[in-house]
Amino acid sequence: QVTLVESGGGLVQAGGSLRLSCAISGRTDYVAAMAWFRQSAGKEREFVSGISYNGGYTDVAESVKGRFVVSRDNAKNEAYLEMDILTPEATAVYYCAGHARHYPSQRDEDYTTWGQGTQVTVSS
Repeated sequence: QVTLVESGGGLVQAGGSLRLSCAISGRTDYVAAMAWFRQSAGKEREFVSGISYNGGYTDVAESVKGRFVVSRDNAKNEAYLEMDILTPEATAVYYCAGHARHYPSQRDEDYTTWGQGTQVTVSS
């Protein structure tokens, strides 16, 4: 079994930054590609960014391109999402997810393992 635990969420003013972390524990070989999704109130969960098993390939949603950066440290079994120039539209619960394939997908149904989520609130 593999477990993902997000941290780093919180309340920030518009224009500010946050760095989310996702700690991978247990059978870390069960997850290769990692991704971040978010879900705001009344909306469907949406893809934010993904990263390949070795960090060599990343994908990012158009809505956050240039402001959010995904990364990972396989030695620490962690993935990260650096979020800059935050706007109130970024307010959501952010989830990290993983699957055994090497490259990320933008479809949430492709992911087999999910964290419990961390709340990000951006005030105007």
